[in-house]
Amino acid sequence: MNITLKQLQVFICITQEKTMTAAAEKLFLSKPAVSMSLAELEKQLGHPLFERKNNRLFINDLGKQLLPLADEQIERSKLINTLFSDKNQLNGKLAIGASNTLGNHLLPFLLSDFRKQFQLYDQSLLIDNSQTISEQIKEYELDIGLVEANLFDSEITSVKWLQDEMVIVCHSGHPLNNKKYLTIEDLENQQWILREQGSGTRAFFLNKIGCKLSGYHISLELKSTEAIINSTSAGLGLACISKVAARHALADKRLKQLIINVDMHRDYWLIWHKDRYQSPLIKTFIDFAKQWQQPF
Repeated sequence: MNITLKQLQVFICITQEKTMTAAAEKLFLSKPAVSMSLAELEKQLGHPLFERKNNRLFINDLGKQLLPLADEQIERSKLINTLFSDKNQLNGKLAIGASNTLGNHLLPFLLSDFRKQFQLYDQSLLIDNSQTISEQIKEYELDIGLVEANLFDSEITSVKWLQDEMVIVCHSGHPLNNKKYLTIEDLENQQWILREQGSGTRAFFLNKIGCKLSGYHISLELKSTEAIINSTSAGLGLACISKVAARHALADKRLKQLIINVDMHRDYWLIWHKDRYQSPLIKTFIDFAKQWQQPF
């Protein structure tokens, strides 16, 4: 058996892109070259690695077993290329994913401090909800994720990172703003502005507040925290959001915090694929993130 690095690169790329055409474009190869490379790999293994449906390729169980091994071989080959050079051994591109609150409010500061300390500037950043970040981690499209929801996924390693405080907010003219302390009963049948399905912020609301209410109304579902802040300040409903995200709106009194006797703390999480090989660059970033202190 003579499996080549090129075959493994093609296999990984097809896993991520789902079609021969997209993989060929990403690898700057012709479609026949990509098809031939995969065919040679499957012939050597004696098994197909993908299920083919409507011109799309979906990795099968054998392919899933091969994926972490192939990824490790590619990453180790990159280390060999720099082993006897004077280049920084942490060279490489780091693909980071972050849920919206983290990506918009904390990760820019974390990334800035990381770059200052290590003089490494080649990182990509995807900001989306926690579920999407998790899915891209599992597809090997992201190296590391920073999310608001503990996802309880057998393919994902989750480590507690920082702690956040959530707040219930309204606009200054809302009737509940006149009450110093609220009970859950005060929140019955209110209009709420929520994040979309798959968001850690929405999951927090459902698990801490929504489950205690006999009825509530969803005024709007929005993907942007800033849109939720603006909609709440315009009087379209109550919102449950991160205090970090709401800090400026609270300071300039566009929003008012409602105090309620509910534990409003939540954890942030570092996540990565449990089987993926951790290069020195990935390990360095994880260790740096674990020790990092947020600026506010």
